[in-house]
Amino acid sequence: MARNNALNFNLPSADDLFSTEEERAEARLEKVVNLSPAEISDFPNHPFKVRMDAAMQEMAESVKQYGVLVPTLVRPKPEGGYEMVAGHRRKKAADLAGLAEIPCIVRQLTDDEATIIMVDSNLQREQILPSEKAFAYKMKLDAMKRQAGRPRKDNSAPVGPNLIGTRSNQELAAESPDSKTQIQRYIRLTNLIPEILRYVDEGRISFTPAVELSYLNEQEQYDLLEQMELNDCTPSLSQACRFKKLSQEDGLTPEVIATIMSEEKANQREMFKVPMERMLMVAGHVML
Repeated sequence: MARNNALNFNLPSADDLFSTEEERAEARLEKVVNLSPAEISDFPNHPFKVRMDAAMQEMAESVKQYGVLVPTLVRPKPEGGYEMVAGHRRKKAADLAGLAEIPCIVRQLTDDEATIIMVDSNLQREQILPSEKAFAYKMKLDAMKRQAGRPRKDNSAPVGPNLIGTRSNQELAAESPDSKTQIQRYIRLTNLIPEILRYVDEGRISFTPAVELSYLNEQEQYDLLEQMELNDCTPSLSQACRFKKLSQEDGLTPEVIATIMSEEKANQREMFKVPMERMLMVAGHVML
């Protein structure tokens, strides 16, 4: 039987033949290049909003005067152009300042590597909305789980899913300003419908009641939203806990939601109690 005696040779590339080791090492180094903002698209599903506020106006004025001092980080797209990884606010400020180009570091990154860098670079900001932190933590945790589940370069077997989740949660907490429990609570907020999540960002629903409401299914949340808008009020922590319990027991109907939301809250009773006491005191003085 004929055997295939073909030999595989690892031939050097043209670059290896006609360049020095120093030249090849320099080529591998990251360099800062100037790119047009029009060439750079935003990161897909970027959870952090670029706000047109006073801070952005100040940044735009600074960029107009001094330029972008810290290069942004981008990665090349297969179809051409670049994708922003870190520096969305600098890019916006450059647009407002009318700059034709901004300094960028171009780096080859996988989707998961880019996601982790994008989240880490934004979590350091002073003002972050609950929804921004919620989706950022979820995106980073999902990326870390995917990375942990891949076989290592030493060809060892993939890690089991339960161990992946445990390790990834611990690593995320170690790299973040929040505890593992608090991170999980933030991620729960991604289960809220956008309208209720907006109430949380606006401070009209506190964080802890919002976490409890995240256990309601989508229809139950829309039924609750209807009552919130109808009565111009938001659920207290006690009410949110009752909603969660009733939802788990399949007893949270629109009628039940309406009944609970119509109840007088403790803080409302206090608001009415003090003025009533004052009115009685005033009436007593008048009678005297």
